[in-house]
Parts: sequence; C-alpha cells; structure tokens
Amino acid sequence: MSEIVPLRPGDPPRLGDYELRGRLGEGGQGVVYLGESGSGERAAVKLLHVRFTGEAHARSRFARELAAARRVEAFCTARVLAADLDGETPYIASELIDGPSLRRIVEREGPLAGEALEKLAIGTITALAAIHRSGIAHRDFKPDNVLLAPDGPRVVDFGIAKIIDESGTITTRAVGTPAYMAPEQIAGERVGRPADVFAWGSTMVFTATGRAPFGGETIVATLNRVINHEPDLSGLPDGLRAVVAACLRKDQDRRPTADEVLRRLLGHPAEDGAEVSDEVLAEGVQAATADLTRDGAGVPARRFPRRRPLVLGGAAAAVVGLAAAFALVRPDLPSGAAATAAPVSPAATSPAPVPSTGSPLLDRIAAERRITIGYRPGLPGVALGSPPAGFEIEVARRIAAELKVPAGRVVFKDVGVNREAAVESGEVDLVVANLSIDARTRRRVAFAGPYYLARRDVLVRAGSGISSLEDLRGRRLCVPHGSTTAALIVDRVAGVERVEAPDMADCAAKVADGTADALPGDDLVVAGFGARLNGRFKVAGLRLTREPYGVALRQGDRRACEAVNRAVAAMYADGTVAELLDRHFGAVDFRFAADRPRPERCR
Repeated sequence: MSEIVPLRPGDPPRLGDYELRGRLGEGGQGVVYLGESGSGERAAVKLLHVRFTGEAHARSRFARELAAARRVEAFCTARVLAADLDGETPYIASELIDGPSLRRIVEREGPLAGEALEKLAIGTITALAAIHRSGIAHRDFKPDNVLLAPDGPRVVDFGIAKIIDESGTITTRAVGTPAYMAPEQIAGERVGRPADVFAWGSTMVFTATGRAPFGGETIVATLNRVINHEPDLSGLPDGLRAVVAACLRKDQDRRPTADEVLRRLLGHPAEDGAEVSDEVLAEGVQAATADLTRDGAGVPARRFPRRRPLVLGGAAAAVVGLAAAFALVRPDLPSGAAATAAPVSPAATSPAPVPSTGSPLLDRIAAERRITIGYRPGLPGVALGSPPAGFEIEVARRIAAELKVPAGRVVFKDVGVNREAAVESGEVDLVVANLSIDARTRRRVAFAGPYYLARRDVLVRAGSGISSLEDLRGRRLCVPHGSTTAALIVDRVAGVERVEAPDMADCAAKVADGTADALPGDDLVVAGFGARLNGRFKVAGLRLTREPYGVALRQGDRRACEAVNRAVAAMYADGTVAELLDRHFGAVDFRFAADRPRPERCR
C-alpha cells in the first residue's frame, strides 16, 4: 500500500459510503484515496478525472463494464467493491492491497530473478486470464498496476481504462502508458485482450532487467520503438524469453492469449481456443505463492525448468510436486504457439497412489494441499477487511490446519449471504459464516460443529438500564434493513419505538450517539460492532433464541464432518475459542458462551 498523505484543500471528505482518510496517490486516471466504510472496511477509492455523458446508452455501457469488472475472481486481483459513474464525482472503490507496486520494488531493490520472477510471471498472467474470462480487457497493464501483497502479486485498475477511453471526455490525457502500450493502441486500431498480453510481456522485461523494452528519451521516441523496433530480450531467463517474445509480436493476431501463456508457464499441453479451467487458475494462484526453492525430492528447484507434464484426474488437476506446478515451456520449442511435450513414460511422472480416506474433501486436500473457505464479510470482530480477519476467520484457519492444509494454501472467498448455495455448487469447500443450523439449512448442506452457540440479543450503552425485554418498552430500537431480530422484539414488546437504518453499522453509530437505545442481532455480531465504538457498551443478555453456528459442508461427507468436529473440540479443550472471543469482543460487556456446544452428529 502506498504511503498515506493528508487530504488537500478541495479534496472531497467522502465518496459514496466511504469516508476519505488520506491520499494514496495520483495518476492520469484520477486521485486515489484511502476510504473507510461505515462497517470499517477500508478501500482504495479512485476519484476519476472524467465527467460522464448523461446519455442512457453511455451509462449502460459503463454499467456493463463495471459489472464485468466486479465478476472477476478475487485471486491475484483487487476486487471492485463499489462505483458511481453518474454523479458529479465519479469514483470506483476497490479492495485495498497492502503492498508496494512492482515498479517501486524494482526501482528500489533492483530486477527480480529466480523464484521471485517465476512467481511474479505466473501470478500476473493468472490475473489477466481471470480478467479476460470475465469479458473485459485491462488496457493499462504496467508495473504500477501490479501490487506485491503478502499473499502474492495483485493486479489493480482493470476495466477503468476502457471506461475512461469511451467516455469521450478526455482530450488531454493518454489512455495507457507509452512504454507498455501495444502497437495497435498507438495506431488507433481495435484494442482488446491482445494488448494486455503485449503489456504483460513488456512488464516482464522491466521486471527482469529494470528497464522497459521500448523505452526512449521522449514519448515520441518510445512510441516509435514500440511500432518499429524489436525488443532486447537477452536479460530474460531462457524459459521466459520465448514466451515474452511471442507476447511482444507486433501483429496482435499472432500473439498467444493469456490462457495460452498461463498453460505454457504451468507446463500444460496446448488446448487451442479452450478457456482455462478453474483448476488451472487455482494452480496459477498456488504457484504464485508456493515455496518453490526445492522440488519434491529435496533438490533445489531449477529456475524456469524444462516442462514436465502434470497428472490430471477428473475435473481437478492434482499438483504433482511444487516444482512441476511451476514448470515452464521447454526452451527447445519454437517461440509462438504452445507445443505439446514429447511422450513421457507414466512411471517417470506419476506419483505413487495415495490411499483414500473415504472422504472426497479430505482426499482432495491430501492431493492438492489447498482448501477454499467461504465467509460473510462486513462484520467487525467476526470477519472484516481484506484479507479478512476476525473470530470466524481464525476459527476457519485452525480448522484448516487440523485438516492438514498448509497456512499459505487456505483461500477465503466472500460468499455473502449465499452461504448454502456456495457449498452446494462446490464454489467453496466449507463455510464458516454465522450460519445457524436449523431444519431449513439442513435440507441443503451438512453441518459440523457448532463452533459457537449464539443468542439473539441487543447491544446497548453500559448504564442504560436495559437487561430484559420489558426494559425495551418505550425505548428506541434501531432496526437495520431486513432485521429478523428486530421483528421478534417488536412482536413481543409493546411500545417500542422503531428507528429505521440501512444497515447494522449505521445502527451501531446511532446507539453510540444516543439517537437509538439498542441494536438487535446475534450476540456475537452486535458485540463486534460494539467493540469498535468509542465508549462503554454491553450485550444486554436477553438471550432470545439459540443460534448454533455450524461449519457447512457438502452432504454425504461424514469423515470430513468428523474431522472438523475434532478440530472444534480441540479448540474448546485448549482454550483457543475463549481466547479468541476475549480478544475480539473483550471491549464489550459480553457474557459469551465459552463451553463447547453439543456437537452435531455427522451423517
């Protein structure tokens, strides 16, 4: 993340739901601010240097582009969180990535080599493949738009360049950065995904050498080099040089696609015109973050080694050792189209069979050493921020560790309120997201746990005198949109004054400033909101219902359910749950349940 500097005179104090805390930087597209939402979520909020036309068809075009950007998978990219292109201050809010730009790292510490270069190459082309699969092109890929987060490289600002370019309002700003623009951008021809591949190749040259392949003393000289000169690729490793050379072809129709480049870098056979699968994208993410200093035999891994085929089983690719997962194209193959390796004896490449555990999930974890866990964001103390943190996130990490998943292979996916659907569809392996076990949810998913027994309750100011339902008579109950707990209280207590609010964060603020007396909800959730407020607050102790939070998983996997139950039991036995509850909610007077709830019977 860039250094935060104070706001300047004329900077807006707020954009949409985000209060602006400072400046992160400024570029040709706009000013980037550090924003914080009412729920405490931080974001990079870009105020665009444009004014959009009011024509309906133009607004529709911008909306489609943004909708596509928001569909891009979160791995290797910064998610688009919110946007407003219709107002006087058009902005786009994206996930805040805590890490410096690739340009800053190379300029400060020198070019990347070896494992660091391999990870960067695979991580960034994985991001481009995911972006392209959503139907959009980046159009301004460059070292400044690659951030090096602790969990691997992230690509930012995808989709914005096209929105600006098509607005018809910019006449003095170049869309794109000359040293990384493709020839078709300069010539005014159609610009799409091949331009991103060209820019990726240029960025790899900069990463490996510290200089752009077409850099000149002036913009005119740079543009001339892009169109008429061939780049010097002598500073690239052998395996990467052929791939980059293909990406930097002047004719965009002769460049490989991002999918083809990713397959080559991972050592997969060519599949003309085929879109990469979820498994290949996931493998790219793994390779971008894996510890590849040694291969499976304990021998130091070669940099950009000769291609070794991966063993595929069913729909998922089994990663046969980390060195194989990171293998690149054979250096003796011609540059350009990806080629299939010569036949290799199966005995030389296939791993020894692993005995089945009797659980589809545990078998896959044993093969891939990876798990995807769904969570519900926006809940302070429970699951908040990016990457997410809180009680449920730490419970999920502990469960993953008990299932023998390495810490770096736990992927968290925002599933919002669509928790059962995410498990049913196989989008995630488990859900740890305040999902109550009841007859309705049992029809769709299986449950392990519970990992916590929540109660419907209210958050109030300490000293308010509210400790029972009757104490709410004549009081102001803040009602977040869609709150079932509020409806439960209003049905039981006469004379409750309703104070409507859009969400729980707004209600918490009303309780804090005295415009409301109580915030209803599950005790764990309201305690989280109370813990981040200034002042003294308590959970009243009404305990209106029992809400056992279960770990959701696919039906029929009894052994996986039993393994999760063992993990939950261990967390209660060694005091982990009590310690986490105290750490995240200790600022609130909250009599949380520290005893293990009665476990679910695995079926």
